[in-house]
Amino acid sequence: MLALRPMLEIVCTKEERQLLELIAEAAAVQNIACYAIGGFVRDKFLHRKSKDIDIVCAGNGIDVAHAVAEKCYPRPKVSYFKNFGTAHFHFRNFDVEFVGARKESYAAHSRKPEVTEGSLEDDQLRRDFTINAMAIDLRSDHFGELVDPFDGRGDIEQKIIRTPLNPDITFSDDPLRMMRAVRFAAQLHFTILPETLDAIKRNAERIKIVSQERVTDELNKIMLCKKPSVGFDLLYQTGLLSCFFPQMVDLAGAEYIDGKGHKDNFYHTLQVLDNVAYRSDDLWLRWAAVLHDIGKPATKRFEPDHGWTFHGHEVVGERMTPKIFKQLRLPLNDKMKWVAKLVALHLRPISLSKEEVTDSAMRRLLFDAGEDLDALMILCESDITSKNKQKVRKYLDNFQHVKERLIAVEEKDKIRNWQPPITGEIIMQTFQLQPSREVGYIKTAVREAILDGIIGNSLEEAFAFMLQKAATLGLVPIEQPKA
Repeated sequence: MLALRPMLEIVCTKEERQLLELIAEAAAVQNIACYAIGGFVRDKFLHRKSKDIDIVCAGNGIDVAHAVAEKCYPRPKVSYFKNFGTAHFHFRNFDVEFVGARKESYAAHSRKPEVTEGSLEDDQLRRDFTINAMAIDLRSDHFGELVDPFDGRGDIEQKIIRTPLNPDITFSDDPLRMMRAVRFAAQLHFTILPETLDAIKRNAERIKIVSQERVTDELNKIMLCKKPSVGFDLLYQTGLLSCFFPQMVDLAGAEYIDGKGHKDNFYHTLQVLDNVAYRSDDLWLRWAAVLHDIGKPATKRFEPDHGWTFHGHEVVGERMTPKIFKQLRLPLNDKMKWVAKLVALHLRPISLSKEEVTDSAMRRLLFDAGEDLDALMILCESDITSKNKQKVRKYLDNFQHVKERLIAVEEKDKIRNWQPPITGEIIMQTFQLQPSREVGYIKTAVREAILDGIIGNSLEEAFAFMLQKAATLGLVPIEQPKA
């Protein structure tokens, strides 16, 4: 049994210590020095759970991985890649990766480095941040010692994001590290050191050599933070956001004419995003928050009698959503359509809260939102923002009244996820029609009449109304619909 250093005893769980001991024993047989490094070590000092363990080896990492796997029961399957000198296995809920210590050099046009064998010191120098460069020594005579040449532990205590090397070199070599700096600041509630932040601003344009998929992966992680506005504001302030998401940057700023101004829609959007994040962990609902006002710059107008207006921005935003998803390499599937739908509908519940409205308006919202009503209501409630707390409370009270009305109307009329009793098939059968404009016109007229409360939600009333509408088109029924 290896003697544990007090530090390792304190920060690691029993399972983690046992696995590290297995690795140390196998590496000793191979006569290869090994170290746990990176995020696993960082998370130990942050008291965060971590299931990913990276092991750097001063030798052949693949050989060490196989030797460790032989000591595990049940024995895990080792996946390895000779070209990269890496190996990986899954054991007891841990994902363990082994790699040989290496040093890297970069060409200006690419973030793919030229890799050569190196020492632990070389490997730590190539790390993105000091908090990710700490290592736990797994050699038998130094087992559990912290190897921390850049005082990453001190930076954790001071909650600082800092690079081991000159930050201009670190970010120019691998520009994705700039996104990671922002993400760690947002996730961990850390501050990016001013010199490091300035380097991000100087190198922001370099992010364009990184694949959009990798950038968006980091963006989604920022989006899923407890308070995502922190990350988005850093992306904006550093110039990174304008490099890959200029439409959002276009929201920034407030313009004044004749003393009349509008709110800064960028920071309003960040407030809505935080409000949604407080209420829901759903990534796509958070994307709906980001995009809900994305159509405002294109629809902004100043009207002397009314001030600033953004008429139709929800329609423009709905149209922009697929283009932005494609641009950011987000999935062009039902998730995108769902976000676009919420963007299109996001003004509807709020408009119902401003005045006394009819049940028909409530029925229309229930019908149009369908099973997505709950998500829409979260978005709309989150969209109520103002520096005036009394104003916010008044709007929230009115919005609560809308929610209660929607519940009452739904209980009475059962419109949510409702399908009208008159289908296209019934219309075509009754009048012996093929699919046509007339069929669509009659079907829509019946649906609208029910939603407006002109007729009841029954087949009998709907059928009679269908005959009336068809007669205005000169159509004569051929037969009654079959049951």
